[in-house]
Amino acid sequence: METTLKTFEFWFDFGSPASYLAWTQIAGIEAATGARAVYRPMLLGGVFQATGNHSPATIPAKGRYIFGDFDRFARRYGVPLNRNPHFPINTLLLMRGAVGLQSGDADRFMAYCNAMFSAIWVESLNMNDPATVGAALQKAGFDAQALLALANEPAVKDALKAATQEAVARGVFGAPTFFVGNQMLWGQDRIDFVKEALQ
Repeated sequence: METTLKTFEFWFDFGSPASYLAWTQIAGIEAATGARAVYRPMLLGGVFQATGNHSPATIPAKGRYIFGDFDRFARRYGVPLNRNPHFPINTLLLMRGAVGLQSGDADRFMAYCNAMFSAIWVESLNMNDPATVGAALQKAGFDAQALLALANEPAVKDALKAATQEAVARGVFGAPTFFVGNQMLWGQDRIDFVKEALQ
């Protein structure tokens, strides 16, 4: 009898430190549950606009607390996390790049995601600056001009817009958001519940 591989959706935006922390744990979720991640890039700014939500960093006391909490999780996970002095990052172009690459080579998509998360949350680069983005892409082995052209294709722009609208329609209000079937779990601190739902 053929068994269907379990999957879970991971909705994310590179500009979210919580998305970065969750990203570092995806392989562990897959190993623990035998399930496969379905990567869903979205534009968090668009989600915030549609839902009336906003970054915790806009409230100074909450921002200080939450970044301290992210530091604790980074230590628990054994992963690097550095605060980015250029935060918030406008990720529109970066997320379009993710959507554009996703329909092609899966390995290149993963390499791109790793490079973007690392540039923002490990190297603390100013990814609001096009020259910095270009240098980060070249360093990761990508043709910056080709990727920029891809990100500006109308079909790619439309795909990111559609994905973001789908996220909002399904109840997403922040990043990262996981779905196990119809069950929505928000936040990188809900990984144990994701595993539980898959097991």
